[in-house]
Amino acid sequence: LISRKADTEFVFDVDLALAQTDENPVYYVQYAHARICSVLAQSKSQGGPGDDDVVHALAAAVASAQGPGALLAPLALPREFALAARLAQFPELVRQACDELAPHAIAFYLKDLASDLHSYYNAERFLVDDPALRLARLALLVATRQVLRNGLALIGVSAPERM
Repeated sequence: LISRKADTEFVFDVDLALAQTDENPVYYVQYAHARICSVLAQSKSQGGPGDDDVVHALAAAVASAQGPGALLAPLALPREFALAARLAQFPELVRQACDELAPHAIAFYLKDLASDLHSYYNAERFLVDDPALRLARLALLVATRQVLRNGLALIGVSAPERM
């Protein structure tokens, strides 16, 4: 229901709501969150940085004189920049959605963010041998996961770690 503007006609499709495919926008966004959780768990199981390690590295980078730019410097692909740019839009989008009483804007944003994540996931490897690139990509995933989690919470939808 939240994925439509309040002033538009809405026909509830039960089959779509129950579908576990990318045609169901809720499933599509939740799956993006679960995918990120899976990559982080896989990294940790391979002896690489896990969820907590990446969060600590991000916090340390933010607190350092160099800022997070040094940690994220290895990111150079267009999909990485597109994903980071989409993440940067979130605070302003939430403010606008609140001001305009437009929760559908958050739902639209989350679907676009999930699309960016799925595109990136399908095109690139995250668990690469280069430790700096691996950490940078995992940091981008952690940031994406947090925005997905926050956005889903705003519209009252769970953010499962497995699907």
